[in-house]
Amino acid sequence: MSKYDYDVLVIGGGIGGFASALTANALGKKVAIVEKAKLGGNCTWYTCIPSKTLVKAGNICHQLQSVKDFGLETKTPIEFNTDSVMAHVRSVVDKVHNFDRPETFARVGIEVINGRAEFVDRRRVRVGENIISARNTIIATGSRPFVPQIEGIEGIPYLTNETVFNLNTLPKSMIILGGGLSGVEFCSAFVRLGVEITVVEASDRMLAREDRELVVMLRKRLESLGARILTGHKALKFSGTKGKISLTVEDSEGKTKRLEAESVLITTGRQLNLEKLGLEKAGIKYKLRGIVTNKRLQTTATNIYACGDAVGPYQFATMAEYQGIIAAQNAILPFKKSVNYRNVVWVIFTDPELGHSGMTEDEARRKFGSKIKVYRHRYSRVRRAMVDGAEEGLSKFIFDNHGKLVGVHILGQHAEELIHEAQLLVSFDHRLSKVHNAIHAYPTYSEAVIKRMADLNYIETMRANPFIRAALKILPGFRDNLGSISDKL
Repeated sequence: MSKYDYDVLVIGGGIGGFASALTANALGKKVAIVEKAKLGGNCTWYTCIPSKTLVKAGNICHQLQSVKDFGLETKTPIEFNTDSVMAHVRSVVDKVHNFDRPETFARVGIEVINGRAEFVDRRRVRVGENIISARNTIIATGSRPFVPQIEGIEGIPYLTNETVFNLNTLPKSMIILGGGLSGVEFCSAFVRLGVEITVVEASDRMLAREDRELVVMLRKRLESLGARILTGHKALKFSGTKGKISLTVEDSEGKTKRLEAESVLITTGRQLNLEKLGLEKAGIKYKLRGIVTNKRLQTTATNIYACGDAVGPYQFATMAEYQGIIAAQNAILPFKKSVNYRNVVWVIFTDPELGHSGMTEDEARRKFGSKIKVYRHRYSRVRRAMVDGAEEGLSKFIFDNHGKLVGVHILGQHAEELIHEAQLLVSFDHRLSKVHNAIHAYPTYSEAVIKRMADLNYIETMRANPFIRAALKILPGFRDNLGSISDKL
Protein backbone atom coordinates (compact mmCIF):
# COMPACT_ATOMS: atom_id res chain seq x y z
CA MET A 1 0.00 0.00 0.00
CA SER A 2 1.35 3.41 -0.96
CA LYS A 3 2.36 5.79 1.80
CA TYR A 4 0.85 8.63 -0.30
CA ASP A 5 -2.82 9.45 -0.79
CA TYR A 6 -2.31 9.75 -4.53
CA ASP A 7 0.30 8.81 -7.08
CA VAL A 8 -0.37 12.00 -9.02
CA LEU A 9 -2.09 15.14 -7.75
CA VAL A 10 -3.05 17.71 -10.37
CA ILE A 11 -3.62 21.29 -9.23
CA GLY A 12 -5.96 22.97 -11.69
CA GLY A 13 -8.98 21.63 -13.57
CA GLY A 14 -8.52 23.23 -16.99
CA ILE A 15 -7.31 21.74 -20.27
CA GLY A 16 -3.75 21.18 -19.02
CA GLY A 17 -5.01 19.61 -15.81
CA PHE A 18 -7.44 17.37 -17.69
CA ALA A 19 -4.69 16.14 -20.02
CA SER A 20 -2.34 15.42 -17.10
CA ALA A 21 -4.94 13.64 -15.01
CA LEU A 22 -6.33 11.50 -17.82
CA THR A 23 -2.85 10.50 -18.99
CA ALA A 24 -1.75 9.51 -15.48
CA ASN A 25 -5.01 7.65 -14.94
CA ALA A 26 -4.61 5.78 -18.23
CA LEU A 27 -1.13 4.73 -17.10
CA GLY A 28 -2.64 3.05 -14.06
CA LYS A 29 -2.00 5.66 -11.36
CA LYS A 30 -4.29 6.89 -8.59
CA VAL A 31 -5.09 10.47 -9.53
CA ALA A 32 -6.91 13.47 -8.08
CA ILE A 33 -7.61 16.96 -9.42
CA VAL A 34 -7.81 19.95 -7.10
CA GLU A 35 -9.89 22.81 -8.54
CA LYS A 36 -10.81 25.97 -6.64
CA ALA A 37 -13.70 26.98 -8.94
CA LYS A 38 -15.45 25.07 -11.74
CA LEU A 39 -13.91 22.35 -13.86
CA GLY A 40 -13.15 23.39 -17.40
CA GLY A 41 -10.87 26.33 -16.74
CA ASN A 42 -10.44 29.33 -18.99
CA CYS A 43 -11.00 27.44 -22.23
CA THR A 44 -14.48 26.24 -21.34
CA TRP A 45 -15.72 29.25 -19.45
CA TYR A 46 -13.94 32.36 -20.69
CA THR A 47 -11.88 31.83 -23.86
CA CYS A 48 -12.06 29.05 -26.46
CA ILE A 49 -15.68 27.94 -26.25
CA PRO A 50 -17.56 31.22 -25.61
CA SER A 51 -15.40 33.38 -27.88
CA LYS A 52 -15.69 31.01 -30.85
CA THR A 53 -19.45 30.74 -30.29
CA LEU A 54 -19.63 34.53 -30.41
CA VAL A 55 -17.49 34.58 -33.57
CA LYS A 56 -19.83 32.05 -35.17
CA ALA A 57 -22.85 34.22 -34.38
CA GLY A 58 -21.14 37.20 -35.98
CA ASN A 59 -20.28 35.18 -39.07
CA ILE A 60 -23.87 33.97 -39.45
CA CYS A 61 -25.10 37.54 -39.17
CA HIS A 62 -22.68 38.66 -41.89
CA GLN A 63 -23.57 35.76 -44.19
CA LEU A 64 -27.27 36.50 -44.00
CA GLN A 65 -26.58 40.12 -44.84
CA SER A 66 -24.63 38.97 -47.91
CA VAL A 67 -27.32 36.85 -49.59
CA LYS A 68 -27.36 39.16 -52.62
CA ASP A 69 -23.84 37.97 -53.41
CA PHE A 70 -25.36 34.55 -54.14
CA GLY A 71 -28.15 35.76 -56.41
CA LEU A 72 -30.76 35.80 -53.66
CA GLU A 73 -33.18 38.60 -52.91
CA THR A 74 -35.08 39.35 -49.71
CA LYS A 75 -38.45 41.06 -49.80
CA THR A 76 -37.57 43.29 -46.86
CA PRO A 77 -34.23 44.49 -45.50
CA ILE A 78 -32.71 42.04 -43.04
CA GLU A 79 -32.57 43.34 -39.48
CA PHE A 80 -31.23 41.42 -36.49
CA ASN A 81 -32.16 41.46 -32.84
CA THR A 82 -28.99 40.45 -31.00
CA ASP A 83 -30.49 40.48 -27.50
CA SER A 84 -30.26 36.68 -27.22
CA VAL A 85 -26.72 36.25 -28.56
CA MET A 86 -24.99 36.13 -25.17
CA ALA A 87 -27.64 33.80 -23.78
CA HIS A 88 -26.87 31.46 -26.69
CA VAL A 89 -23.14 31.71 -25.94
CA ARG A 90 -23.76 30.76 -22.31
CA SER A 91 -25.96 27.82 -23.36
CA VAL A 92 -23.15 26.40 -25.50
CA VAL A 93 -20.71 26.80 -22.59
CA ASP A 94 -23.12 24.86 -20.35
CA LYS A 95 -23.41 22.13 -22.98
CA VAL A 96 -19.64 21.74 -23.14
CA HIS A 97 -19.35 21.81 -19.35
CA ASN A 98 -21.69 18.81 -19.13
CA PHE A 99 -18.74 16.71 -20.29
CA ASP A 100 -16.43 18.20 -17.65
CA ARG A 101 -18.35 17.48 -14.47
CA PRO A 102 -16.77 15.68 -11.47
CA GLU A 103 -18.89 12.59 -12.05
CA THR A 104 -17.40 12.27 -15.56
CA PHE A 105 -13.94 11.93 -14.03
CA ALA A 106 -15.18 9.77 -11.17
CA ARG A 107 -16.40 7.19 -13.70
CA VAL A 108 -12.82 6.60 -14.85
CA GLY A 109 -11.40 6.68 -11.33
CA ILE A 110 -10.21 10.28 -11.02
CA GLU A 111 -11.26 12.09 -7.85
CA VAL A 112 -12.10 15.80 -8.03
CA ILE A 113 -11.44 17.84 -4.89
CA ASN A 114 -12.95 21.28 -4.69
CA GLY A 115 -10.87 23.93 -2.96
CA ARG A 116 -7.74 26.06 -3.07
CA ALA A 117 -4.45 24.16 -2.98
CA GLU A 118 -1.41 25.35 -1.02
CA PHE A 119 1.85 23.45 -0.71
CA VAL A 120 2.93 22.40 2.76
CA ASP A 121 6.10 20.86 1.35
CA ARG A 122 7.11 19.05 -1.84
CA ARG A 123 4.97 16.00 -1.02
CA ARG A 124 1.98 17.54 0.75
CA VAL A 125 -0.74 20.02 -0.20
CA ARG A 126 -3.31 21.69 2.03
CA VAL A 127 -6.86 21.98 0.67
CA GLY A 128 -9.11 23.68 3.19
CA GLU A 129 -8.67 21.84 6.47
CA ASN A 130 -7.24 18.71 4.86
CA ILE A 131 -3.66 17.72 4.09
CA ILE A 132 -3.22 15.61 0.95
CA SER A 133 -0.03 13.76 0.10
CA ALA A 134 1.15 12.81 -3.38
CA ARG A 135 4.16 11.05 -4.82
CA ASN A 136 4.11 13.48 -7.77
CA THR A 137 2.27 16.74 -8.36
CA ILE A 138 1.49 18.62 -11.57
CA ILE A 139 0.71 22.34 -11.44
CA ALA A 140 -1.78 23.49 -14.07
CA THR A 141 -3.27 26.61 -12.49
CA GLY A 142 -3.69 28.70 -15.65
CA SER A 143 -4.06 32.46 -15.81
CA ARG A 144 -6.55 35.31 -15.63
CA PRO A 145 -6.94 38.66 -17.41
CA PHE A 146 -4.22 41.24 -16.82
CA VAL A 147 -5.65 44.70 -16.21
CA PRO A 148 -3.09 47.47 -16.77
CA GLN A 149 -2.71 50.38 -14.36
CA ILE A 150 -4.24 53.24 -16.34
CA GLU A 151 -5.52 56.40 -14.72
CA GLY A 152 -9.24 56.19 -14.08
CA ILE A 153 -9.64 52.52 -14.97
CA GLU A 154 -10.95 51.56 -11.53
CA GLY A 155 -13.70 54.13 -11.89
CA ILE A 156 -15.26 52.63 -15.02
CA PRO A 157 -17.24 49.38 -15.48
CA TYR A 158 -14.70 47.73 -17.77
CA LEU A 159 -15.15 44.22 -19.14
CA THR A 160 -12.68 41.35 -19.49
CA ASN A 161 -13.04 37.96 -21.13
CA GLU A 162 -14.28 36.70 -17.74
CA THR A 163 -17.18 39.18 -17.59
CA VAL A 164 -18.07 40.11 -21.18
CA PHE A 165 -20.10 36.94 -21.71
CA ASN A 166 -22.31 37.86 -18.75
CA LEU A 167 -23.81 40.72 -20.76
CA ASN A 168 -27.51 40.31 -21.48
CA THR A 169 -27.54 42.68 -24.43
CA LEU A 170 -24.77 43.91 -26.68
CA PRO A 171 -23.59 47.51 -26.31
CA LYS A 172 -23.94 49.88 -29.24
CA SER A 173 -20.24 50.75 -29.11
CA MET A 174 -17.09 49.33 -27.55
CA ILE A 175 -13.43 50.24 -27.11
CA ILE A 176 -11.21 47.14 -27.14
CA LEU A 177 -7.93 47.82 -25.37
CA GLY A 178 -5.35 45.47 -26.87
CA GLY A 179 -4.78 44.32 -30.44
CA GLY A 180 -3.52 40.83 -29.75
CA LEU A 181 -5.20 37.53 -30.54
CA SER A 182 -8.08 37.93 -28.09
CA GLY A 183 -8.75 41.57 -28.94
CA VAL A 184 -8.81 40.94 -32.69
CA GLU A 185 -11.15 37.95 -32.32
CA PHE A 186 -13.57 40.03 -30.25
CA CYS A 187 -13.29 42.82 -32.82
CA SER A 188 -14.20 40.46 -35.66
CA ALA A 189 -17.18 39.03 -33.77
CA PHE A 190 -18.65 42.24 -32.39
CA VAL A 191 -18.28 44.35 -35.53
CA ARG A 192 -20.24 41.75 -37.49
CA LEU A 193 -22.95 41.83 -34.83
CA GLY A 194 -23.40 45.56 -35.36
CA VAL A 195 -21.31 46.92 -32.48
CA GLU A 196 -19.27 50.02 -33.28
CA ILE A 197 -15.70 48.92 -32.49
CA THR A 198 -12.49 50.84 -31.82
CA VAL A 199 -9.34 48.80 -31.14
CA VAL A 200 -6.49 50.57 -29.32
CA GLU A 201 -3.05 48.92 -29.55
CA ALA A 202 0.13 50.46 -28.10
CA SER A 203 2.58 48.77 -30.51
CA ASP A 204 2.94 49.80 -34.13
CA ARG A 205 0.90 46.86 -35.41
CA MET A 206 -1.67 44.40 -34.16
CA LEU A 207 -0.92 40.66 -33.87
CA ALA A 208 2.83 41.07 -33.46
CA ARG A 209 3.49 37.30 -33.65
CA GLU A 210 1.79 36.86 -37.00
CA ASP A 211 3.09 37.16 -40.54
CA ARG A 212 3.23 40.87 -41.32
CA GLU A 213 1.79 40.60 -44.83
CA LEU A 214 -1.26 38.67 -43.68
CA VAL A 215 -1.85 41.01 -40.73
CA VAL A 216 -2.04 43.95 -43.13
CA MET A 217 -4.66 42.09 -45.16
CA LEU A 218 -6.67 41.13 -42.08
CA ARG A 219 -6.60 44.69 -40.77
CA LYS A 220 -7.98 46.00 -44.07
CA ARG A 221 -10.70 43.38 -43.90
CA LEU A 222 -11.76 44.37 -40.38
CA GLU A 223 -11.68 48.05 -41.29
CA SER A 224 -13.83 47.37 -44.35
CA LEU A 225 -16.45 45.92 -41.99
CA GLY A 226 -16.44 49.13 -39.97
CA ALA A 227 -13.86 48.51 -37.25
CA ARG A 228 -11.59 51.41 -36.29
CA ILE A 229 -8.09 50.18 -35.46
CA LEU A 230 -5.60 52.52 -33.81
CA THR A 231 -2.10 51.05 -33.61
CA GLY A 232 0.75 52.97 -32.04
CA HIS A 233 -1.67 54.55 -29.55
CA LYS A 234 -1.10 54.50 -25.80
CA ALA A 235 -4.04 54.60 -23.36
CA LEU A 236 -3.58 57.51 -20.96
CA LYS A 237 -6.76 58.08 -19.01
CA PHE A 238 -10.27 56.70 -18.57
CA SER A 239 -13.25 58.65 -17.39
CA GLY A 240 -16.90 57.75 -17.36
CA THR A 241 -20.38 59.09 -17.07
CA LYS A 242 -23.67 57.25 -17.18
CA GLY A 243 -23.79 55.17 -20.36
CA LYS A 244 -20.60 56.68 -21.79
CA ILE A 245 -16.91 55.94 -21.21
CA SER A 246 -14.10 58.16 -22.47
CA LEU A 247 -10.51 57.16 -23.15
CA THR A 248 -7.73 59.61 -23.88
CA VAL A 249 -5.03 58.10 -26.11
CA GLU A 250 -1.66 59.37 -27.32
CA ASP A 251 -0.13 58.49 -30.69
CA SER A 252 3.54 57.99 -31.53
CA GLU A 253 3.98 61.71 -32.23
CA GLY A 254 2.63 62.71 -28.81
CA LYS A 255 -0.74 63.90 -30.10
CA THR A 256 -3.76 63.05 -27.98
CA LYS A 257 -7.36 62.35 -28.85
CA ARG A 258 -10.46 61.36 -26.94
CA LEU A 259 -12.47 58.23 -27.72
CA GLU A 260 -15.97 57.49 -26.46
CA ALA A 261 -18.01 54.29 -26.26
CA GLU A 262 -20.69 52.59 -24.19
CA SER A 263 -18.29 49.90 -22.99
CA VAL A 264 -14.61 48.99 -22.68
CA LEU A 265 -13.16 45.50 -23.08
CA ILE A 266 -9.66 44.87 -21.69
CA THR A 267 -7.62 42.33 -23.69
CA THR A 268 -4.08 43.34 -22.77
CA GLY A 269 -2.69 39.95 -21.81
CA ARG A 270 -2.79 37.39 -19.01
CA GLN A 271 -1.68 37.23 -15.38
CA LEU A 272 -0.54 33.90 -13.93
CA ASN A 273 -2.44 32.20 -11.09
CA LEU A 274 0.56 31.45 -8.87
CA GLU A 275 -0.08 33.46 -5.73
CA LYS A 276 -1.14 31.64 -2.54
CA LEU A 277 0.18 28.33 -3.89
CA GLY A 278 3.04 28.30 -1.38
CA LEU A 279 5.57 27.47 -4.09
CA GLU A 280 8.46 28.47 -1.85
CA LYS A 281 7.49 25.85 0.73
CA ALA A 282 7.85 23.16 -1.93
CA GLY A 283 11.16 24.52 -3.21
CA ILE A 284 9.71 25.62 -6.54
CA LYS A 285 11.38 28.57 -8.25
CA TYR A 286 9.32 30.91 -10.41
CA LYS A 287 9.65 34.18 -12.28
CA LEU A 288 7.27 36.83 -13.53
CA ARG A 289 6.64 34.84 -16.72
CA GLY A 290 6.00 31.54 -14.99
CA ILE A 291 7.30 28.56 -13.06
CA VAL A 292 10.89 27.60 -13.85
CA THR A 293 11.04 24.16 -15.48
CA ASN A 294 13.49 22.16 -17.54
CA LYS A 295 12.70 20.74 -20.98
CA ARG A 296 10.90 17.87 -19.29
CA LEU A 297 8.55 20.32 -17.50
CA GLN A 298 10.12 19.36 -14.18
CA THR A 299 10.31 22.15 -11.60
CA THR A 300 13.14 22.74 -9.15
CA ALA A 301 11.27 20.33 -6.86
CA THR A 302 12.08 17.10 -8.74
CA ASN A 303 8.76 15.34 -8.04
CA ILE A 304 6.67 18.35 -9.15
CA TYR A 305 5.93 19.23 -12.78
CA ALA A 306 4.05 22.13 -14.36
CA CYS A 307 2.19 22.82 -17.61
CA GLY A 308 0.02 25.35 -19.41
CA ASP A 309 -0.07 29.09 -18.81
CA ALA A 310 1.74 28.61 -15.48
CA VAL A 311 4.83 27.66 -17.51
CA GLY A 312 4.45 29.32 -20.93
CA PRO A 313 5.93 30.27 -23.30
CA TYR A 314 2.64 30.04 -25.27
CA GLN A 315 -0.75 30.60 -23.70
CA PHE A 316 -2.93 28.34 -25.82
CA ALA A 317 -5.25 25.51 -24.80
CA THR A 318 -3.52 23.22 -27.29
CA MET A 319 -0.15 23.97 -25.69
CA ALA A 320 -1.53 23.28 -22.22
CA GLU A 321 -2.83 19.92 -23.42
CA TYR A 322 0.47 19.09 -25.14
CA GLN A 323 2.47 19.98 -22.05
CA GLY A 324 0.02 18.26 -19.72
CA ILE A 325 0.47 14.91 -21.42
CA ILE A 326 4.27 15.21 -21.36
CA ALA A 327 4.29 16.32 -17.71
CA ALA A 328 2.22 13.29 -16.69
CA GLN A 329 4.41 10.88 -18.65
CA ASN A 330 7.57 12.30 -17.13
CA ALA A 331 6.14 12.24 -13.62
CA ILE A 332 5.39 8.52 -13.95
CA LEU A 333 7.74 6.86 -16.41
CA PRO A 334 11.51 6.35 -16.01
CA PHE A 335 12.26 7.45 -19.59
CA LYS A 336 11.61 11.14 -20.05
CA LYS A 337 10.31 13.20 -22.96
CA SER A 338 11.27 16.80 -23.75
CA VAL A 339 8.96 19.50 -25.05
CA ASN A 340 9.59 20.85 -28.54
CA TYR A 341 8.47 24.39 -29.32
CA ARG A 342 10.15 24.58 -32.71
CA ASN A 343 6.92 24.22 -34.64
CA VAL A 344 3.86 25.53 -32.85
CA VAL A 345 0.46 25.82 -34.49
CA TRP A 346 -2.42 28.10 -33.61
CA VAL A 347 -5.41 29.80 -35.21
CA ILE A 348 -6.91 33.25 -34.80
CA PHE A 349 -10.64 32.83 -35.29
CA THR A 350 -11.41 36.01 -37.14
CA ASP A 351 -13.31 35.96 -40.42
CA PRO A 352 -11.41 35.00 -42.44
CA GLU A 353 -9.39 32.86 -40.05
CA LEU A 354 -5.63 33.16 -39.72
CA GLY A 355 -3.67 29.93 -39.29
CA HIS A 356 -0.06 29.92 -38.06
CA SER A 357 2.50 27.09 -38.27
CA GLY A 358 6.25 27.52 -37.83
CA MET A 359 8.21 30.63 -38.79
CA THR A 360 6.83 33.82 -40.29
CA GLU A 361 8.57 35.30 -43.32
CA ASP A 362 10.33 37.90 -41.16
CA GLU A 363 11.56 35.23 -38.73
CA ALA A 364 12.83 33.07 -41.60
CA ARG A 365 14.72 35.99 -43.16
CA ARG A 366 16.36 36.80 -39.83
CA LYS A 367 17.50 33.21 -39.39
CA PHE A 368 18.30 32.09 -42.94
CA GLY A 369 18.96 35.34 -44.79
CA SER A 370 17.73 36.50 -48.16
CA LYS A 371 17.92 33.11 -49.87
CA ILE A 372 14.65 31.84 -48.43
CA LYS A 373 11.85 31.00 -50.85
CA VAL A 374 8.21 32.01 -50.37
CA TYR A 375 5.23 30.58 -52.27
CA ARG A 376 2.11 32.74 -52.26
CA HIS A 377 -1.32 31.58 -53.42
CA ARG A 378 -4.22 34.01 -53.34
CA TYR A 379 -7.73 32.86 -52.51
CA SER A 380 -8.94 34.79 -55.55
CA ARG A 381 -7.45 31.91 -57.61
CA VAL A 382 -9.06 29.19 -55.48
CA ARG A 383 -12.04 27.67 -57.30
CA ARG A 384 -13.77 26.62 -54.10
CA ALA A 385 -13.42 30.15 -52.73
CA MET A 386 -15.08 31.46 -55.89
CA VAL A 387 -18.00 29.08 -55.30
CA ASP A 388 -18.31 30.18 -51.67
CA GLY A 389 -17.83 33.89 -52.29
CA ALA A 390 -14.79 33.79 -50.01
CA GLU A 391 -12.06 35.12 -52.27
CA GLU A 392 -10.30 37.26 -49.66
CA GLY A 393 -7.19 35.54 -48.40
CA LEU A 394 -3.65 34.40 -49.02
CA SER A 395 -1.58 31.35 -48.15
CA LYS A 396 2.20 31.51 -47.70
CA PHE A 397 4.64 28.61 -47.70
CA ILE A 398 8.10 29.56 -46.44
CA PHE A 399 11.25 27.53 -47.19
CA ASP A 400 14.75 27.92 -45.80
CA ASN A 401 17.83 28.27 -48.00
CA HIS A 402 17.96 24.46 -48.45
CA GLY A 403 14.37 24.12 -49.62
CA LYS A 404 13.04 22.84 -46.28
CA LEU A 405 9.51 23.96 -45.36
CA VAL A 406 9.83 26.00 -42.15
CA GLY A 407 6.55 27.91 -41.97
CA VAL A 408 3.01 28.04 -43.35
CA HIS A 409 0.55 30.87 -42.80
CA ILE A 410 -2.98 30.91 -44.16
CA LEU A 411 -5.45 33.77 -44.07
CA GLY A 412 -8.74 32.65 -45.55
CA GLN A 413 -11.82 30.49 -45.38
CA HIS A 414 -11.23 27.27 -43.40
CA ALA A 415 -7.66 28.20 -42.47
CA GLU A 416 -8.38 26.68 -39.06
CA GLU A 417 -8.56 23.23 -40.70
CA LEU A 418 -6.12 23.68 -43.59
CA ILE A 419 -3.26 24.64 -41.27
CA HIS A 420 -3.12 21.15 -39.79
CA GLU A 421 -2.10 19.42 -43.03
CA ALA A 422 0.63 22.03 -43.30
CA GLN A 423 1.55 21.53 -39.65
CA LEU A 424 2.19 17.83 -40.23
CA LEU A 425 4.69 18.68 -42.96
CA VAL A 426 6.48 21.32 -40.88
CA SER A 427 6.56 19.24 -37.69
CA PHE A 428 7.82 16.03 -39.28
CA ASP A 429 10.29 17.72 -41.65
CA HIS A 430 8.54 16.37 -44.74
CA ARG A 431 9.01 17.99 -48.11
CA LEU A 432 5.96 19.80 -49.41
CA SER A 433 6.46 18.00 -52.72
CA LYS A 434 5.45 14.71 -51.04
CA VAL A 435 1.83 15.88 -50.87
CA HIS A 436 1.86 15.91 -54.70
CA ASN A 437 1.28 12.14 -54.62
CA ALA A 438 -1.77 12.39 -52.34
CA ILE A 439 -4.93 12.83 -54.42
CA HIS A 440 -7.19 15.58 -53.04
CA ALA A 441 -10.90 16.00 -53.79
CA TYR A 442 -11.91 18.83 -56.14
CA PRO A 443 -13.09 21.52 -55.68
CA THR A 444 -11.89 21.89 -52.10
CA TYR A 445 -9.72 24.32 -50.20
CA SER A 446 -7.22 21.57 -49.37
CA GLU A 447 -6.78 20.76 -53.03
CA ALA A 448 -6.17 24.39 -53.95
CA VAL A 449 -4.32 25.76 -50.95
CA ILE A 450 -2.13 22.76 -50.07
CA LYS A 451 -2.06 20.37 -53.05
CA ARG A 452 -1.46 23.07 -55.68
CA MET A 453 1.54 24.37 -53.80
CA ALA A 454 2.81 20.81 -53.46
CA ASP A 455 2.46 20.36 -57.22
CA LEU A 456 4.52 23.50 -57.81
CA ASN A 457 7.16 22.36 -55.33
CA TYR A 458 7.29 18.93 -56.97
CA ILE A 459 7.80 20.45 -60.43
CA GLU A 460 10.43 22.83 -59.10
CA THR A 461 12.24 19.97 -57.34
CA MET A 462 12.27 17.90 -60.52
CA ARG A 463 13.62 20.74 -62.60
CA ALA A 464 16.32 21.46 -60.03
CA ASN A 465 17.55 17.88 -60.35
CA PRO A 466 20.68 18.06 -62.57
CA PHE A 467 19.91 14.77 -64.33
CA ILE A 468 16.33 15.70 -65.15
CA ARG A 469 17.39 19.18 -66.19
CA ALA A 470 20.07 17.78 -68.51
CA ALA A 471 17.53 15.41 -70.06
CA LEU A 472 15.04 18.23 -70.57
CA LYS A 473 17.61 20.39 -72.31
CA ILE A 474 18.31 17.62 -74.78
CA LEU A 475 14.64 17.27 -75.61
CA PRO A 476 13.20 19.71 -78.18
CA GLY A 477 11.14 22.74 -77.10
CA PHE A 478 12.64 23.27 -73.62
CA ARG A 479 11.81 26.63 -72.03
CA ASP A 480 12.72 27.77 -68.51
CA ASN A 481 9.23 28.98 -67.59
CA LEU A 482 8.79 27.95 -63.97
CA GLY A 483 7.68 31.49 -63.11
CA SER A 484 4.74 31.27 -65.50
CA ILE A 485 3.80 27.86 -64.04
CA SER A 486 3.74 29.49 -60.60
CA ASP A 487 1.39 32.19 -61.87
CA LYS A 488 -1.01 29.61 -63.31
CA LEU A 489 -1.17 27.67 -60.04
